[in-house]
Amino acid sequence: MDWMQILAVIAGVIGVIGSVLPGLPGPPISWIGMLLAFLAHGTNGAGDPMSKTMLFVWLGIVTLVTVLDYVVPAMLTKATGGHKAASTGAIIGLFAGMFIPPIGMILGSLLGAFLGEYAFAKQTAGDSFRAALGAFLGFICGTGMKLICSGVMLYYIIVYI
Repeated sequence: MDWMQILAVIAGVIGVIGSVLPGLPGPPISWIGMLLAFLAHGTNGAGDPMSKTMLFVWLGIVTLVTVLDYVVPAMLTKATGGHKAASTGAIIGLFAGMFIPPIGMILGSLLGAFLGEYAFAKQTAGDSFRAALGAFLGFICGTGMKLICSGVMLYYIIVYI
């Protein structure tokens, strides 16, 4: 293995981790790993090199997943009657809960969304809870999309080195 293949695998692993940790763009980092595997001229088990088409299709998928990661949580929060305060609270709670993963991240996100909606948007407790669930489901959907995308790219990185 040469240094480019090693960097490809490292980028793929960091991409998977970044799909779960906030602030680290998982799928784009995984795609950089695929680009490095392509540039290293790796081949799969049949001896075929990675195609440019595959690389650009994955670039499109990464772009779509990255955009949806911003759109889906906002849509689900809004659909459940939430405001920007619920989304902001969910992100703050997620960061606060990072010290006790994964339970702290989940509960922190839910609690942060609830408190954000209840305290700043001046909603009732029931409406705040519904908005918190919407914000949380949006976070789960976004994280799931990123994790699947980065996981599949890591698989291809490993196959093509």
